[in-house]
Amino acid sequence: MSNTLMSFVCRRAPSTTVPILRSPVFLWRRYCSPPSSSSNASNRKLFVGGLSWSVDEKSLSDAFSSFGEVTEVKIIYDKDSGRSRGFGFVQYLKEDDALSAKDAMDGKALLGRPLRITVAVDKARGGPVVVPRLSNMANGAGNDA
Repeated sequence: MSNTLMSFVCRRAPSTTVPILRSPVFLWRRYCSPPSSSSNASNRKLFVGGLSWSVDEKSLSDAFSSFGEVTEVKIIYDKDSGRSRGFGFVQYLKEDDALSAKDAMDGKALLGRPLRITVAVDKARGGPVVVPRLSNMANGAGNDA
C-alpha cells in the first residue's frame, strides 16, 4: 500500500513510508487505530452480557447499585422487534466500584441467567472495528507480501 493510500484511509498526513507487511489487519491497526487511552473513564463502564429479555434498566441498576453509585444504565434493544438484545452497560462514578462489581457479579445469575461482565471497550466511531484472528497469524497465514 502506498503512503498516499494509507493517508487517505486513515485521514491523517503520512509520516513515514509504509513497509510491506504480512497482514492488512496489521496495517490497519498500526496506522489507523486511535491511540490507546489509559483514561479511567473507560474503566468505570462495564459490559453486561447474558441478560434475560425481561431485565429492564431499573432492575439492572438495582442489581448493581449495591457496589457504588451507578451513573448510567443502558440496555441495547433490537431496532426491529424492540426486544432486548441480551446485553447492556452499567457505568459507575468510581473505577473501584466498577471493578468490585465486575468481580462480584461475573457469573452470578440475574433473573435466571448467568451474567458475563467485562470492562467495556470504547468503540471507535467512523471506522470499522478490526479484530485479528490469532489462529491465522499463528499459522503464518495472511501473508500478502
